[in-house]
Amino acid sequence: MRPIKLAGLLAVALVLGACGNSSSNPNSSINGNWSATLLDVNGRAVFGFTTVLTSIGTGELTVTNFKFTTSSPCFGSGSTETGGFSLSGNFNGTVMGAFTLTVQSGATGSNGNNRLSLQGTANNNNTVSGTWTLTGTGAGCTGSGNFTMNRG
Repeated sequence: MRPIKLAGLLAVALVLGACGNSSSNPNSSINGNWSATLLDVNGRAVFGFTTVLTSIGTGELTVTNFKFTTSSPCFGSGSTETGGFSLSGNFNGTVMGAFTLTVQSGATGSNGNNRLSLQGTANNNNTVSGTWTLTGTGAGCTGSGNFTMNRG
């Protein structure tokens, strides 16, 4: 009788342990390779980029390998990228929450004061969508619209 009770307790412990692991850390859902398309108010693609986002566990992101896939006079070499998020999840794997990403031009002169700001929502389907604003100096270095980012 004793071995059967022990086996039953072990089985219950394994099931409960598996349930606890199925509720993954929502912060990890932001980690990975991302690509983005930024549309202007008329629905035309004006910017695109790829990057790698990694949660550092405090609502901040490490942004690495950031690269514009479209040419722009607004951002030269030395640009810096910062990001943040506040994600929530549940035991069914649903993840959603606020997302921000800022790209600050690093060059001096006509494209030294440009800032691209994205504000959106991280969705459960490996996408982030929202609005973007470009402020700065230089020809074509202002604008706004919608964006979509896809992980993969």
